[in-house]
This record gives sequence, C-alpha cells and structure tokens, in this order.
Amino acid sequence: MSEIRVASRYAKSLLDLAEERGTLEQVKQDMDLFSKTLEQNRDLRLLLRNPIVQHDKKLAILRAVFGGKVSELTEKFFTIITQKNRESALEFIGTEFLSQYNVLRGVQVAEVITATPLTPELRAEVTKLVREQTGLQQVTLNEKVDEALIGGFILRVGDRQIDDSVRYRLRKLRNEFSKNPYQPLV
Repeated sequence: MSEIRVASRYAKSLLDLAEERGTLEQVKQDMDLFSKTLEQNRDLRLLLRNPIVQHDKKLAILRAVFGGKVSELTEKFFTIITQKNRESALEFIGTEFLSQYNVLRGVQVAEVITATPLTPELRAEVTKLVREQTGLQQVTLNEKVDEALIGGFILRVGDRQIDDSVRYRLRKLRNEFSKNPYQPLV
C-alpha cells in the first residue's frame, strides 16, 4: 500500500478519535508542531524512514523530541505507528492530517507568490479571489516572495494555479517569437 494512502487512513483515524474525545484543536496544534519540526529537520525525516534503526529507538527519539510538548493522544498515536512499523509514513500523516482538518473545518489554504510583500489591500483582494473560486469563507494565505517574478503573482489553490506574473508573460512571448512563420531575407 502506498505511503500516501496509509497516511490518509491513519490521519483520518486520528482526526476522528480526536474529534470524538473533544481534543481536536490540541491534536491539530500537535500535528502543526510535528509537521513544522519534520520540515525543518532533515535528519529526523531520514531517521524515521531508515529501516535499519529499530522501532523502539525511533519511538524513544520521538518521545525525547515531542515529550511534554504534545498531548497524550498524540504520544499514544506515535506509539501505535511505531508498533505497526509505519514510521516512514509519519511525515505524510502530519500533512494529510492538516489537510483533512482544513476540509472538516471548511478552511481553504492558498499559496500566493509575489515579487514584493503583499499590502493589506492586495491581501484582501487575493482572499476575495480565493473565496470566489472555492466558495469557502475561511481562507488561509501562505505568502511567499520571489523577486524573479519581476511583477504580478502566482496563486495556488488546491491543484489549480493562476500564473499572472511578468516572468510567465515574458516566457510566453519568447515562445511566440520562436514560432515565427516568416522566413528571413537572405
């Protein structure tokens, strides 16, 4: 079974259990911390994927890193994952949990990349655009700055992307000029 499918099932189970016990917000914060830690720490990701390291060692490391920082439910979840030899799926479980949480709460996460930081007025316009595209009222914007865009923006909402950057337009124009049907006079 693929890691993504496994991650989706474990994330759904954790989400349902946390919601049933009334600790969904705490577990969401735990998974935010977990995903952020894995994103910033390549060694931890590699350790969790490493088949040579014993499962009890991986669990001890997870407890050392996250012990006291996460809820009891999350710690027990880590224990179950390591007992089932699914540590390699943990990084996908974190992102999948957050994705399913956003679907459950009706939150749309969008990424906007601009050449300069967004002003409050532009941020409001982009949020309004995302609301119109998705129909969801709660929008979370992840803002990134990439000066190579020259101007404009790239907006990613789910699996859709709107590229209205100057860099894209220049590339498109360059491709049009390369298809020149006219032959030069010799």
